[in-house]
Amino acid sequence: MTNLFPPWPLFSAFVLASLVLALTPGPGVFYIVTRSIVEGRRSGLVSVAGVALGNLGNALAASVGLAALFALSSLAFTIVKYAGALYLVYLGVQMLRTPPAELSAPAPAAAARGRIFRDGFVVALLNPKTTVFFAAFLPQFLSPEVPPVYQSMALGALFVAIAALTDSAYALAAGAVAPALARARGVRRAGRWLGGSAFIGLGVFTALTGSRGAR
Repeated sequence: MTNLFPPWPLFSAFVLASLVLALTPGPGVFYIVTRSIVEGRRSGLVSVAGVALGNLGNALAASVGLAALFALSSLAFTIVKYAGALYLVYLGVQMLRTPPAELSAPAPAAAARGRIFRDGFVVALLNPKTTVFFAAFLPQFLSPEVPPVYQSMALGALFVAIAALTDSAYALAAGAVAPALARARGVRRAGRWLGGSAFIGLGVFTALTGSRGAR
């Protein structure tokens, strides 16, 4: 372990806290589970990669001080928050408009997988709460002997890796029930409406909530 990480007792506390926080559902987890149930395990795992990259972007942004901007400027926070909320609503509308047969395709084309990855990335990146969360959480584990920007980047990347593992578990568990649901056309249609409505509801909820929250 390099000096970018705190001593073992504090490091173990960081890993445990990260695991608990990563298991707590948020917009990213919700996106992954919905994709996995509606479109299958492969789409769920692709969305995990997109969400992980978006979370990593937020961790890096927190490291270079973007979170301080959000803390000082309510306008900047509000703009990014509403942009993310609108994108969730957009995803919900698109899901409602997508034919059930397309949603249940067992092997999405490369273009479709790219779209799923992009959507996961944008959902995670346009969640300013994640950046603020990193800015509040990571300093508790920093050492004054090492430049904080490098430590926070390393710890942020480790948190994202832990979250990617837990998100993959969510995707695999949700994807396991997808084949059974895909056999029934009525269930596929209901899943499409449920997933789309859930995305829209999550977008509205995100727009109405305050500055607390993480992933």
